Amino acid sequence: MTRKQKRLAVIAGLAVVLAIAAGLVLTALRDQIVFFYSPTDMVERAVAPGHPVRLGGLVKDDSWTREGQENRFVVTDGGMDVQARYIGILPDLFREGQGVVAEGSLGPDGIFEATNVLAKHDENYVPREVVEALKAQGEWRPEGGGAPAS
Repeated sequence: MTRKQKRLAVIAGLAVVLAIAAGLVLTALRDQIVFFYSPTDMVERAVAPGHPVRLGGLVKDDSWTREGQENRFVVTDGGMDVQARYIGILPDLFREGQGVVAEGSLGPDGIFEATNVLAKHDENYVPREVVEALKAQGEWRPEGGGAPAS
């Protein structure tokens, strides 16, 4: 074997090892990836119950009810609404008409079961994904909804 052939064999071997390592990492992370959906995306893509997702939009006015630790509210993007339920203490800045991102999954009854709820952190912040989804639906109101995160 010539020196050039040995060098090419080493490079090819390293490429194979790198490809195997990347494949293992992606396989391990596959179940950890959580996609962001607006309410319209959830309905159009028919997200399967139990599949972990992030649901983002605005908390619909007059939709939030609380009974003990159970909170029920509706997340909207102006086109579609998704009912959500969260058991626990909501962030202090959670309120109707404001941006929210809820992590969880769709239940068999069609209600989004949130495991984590993120509210905007000041009067100027709305998650970029929520802004893009609201703009796509024609519902973005920067004067009342805040400016996108940079």
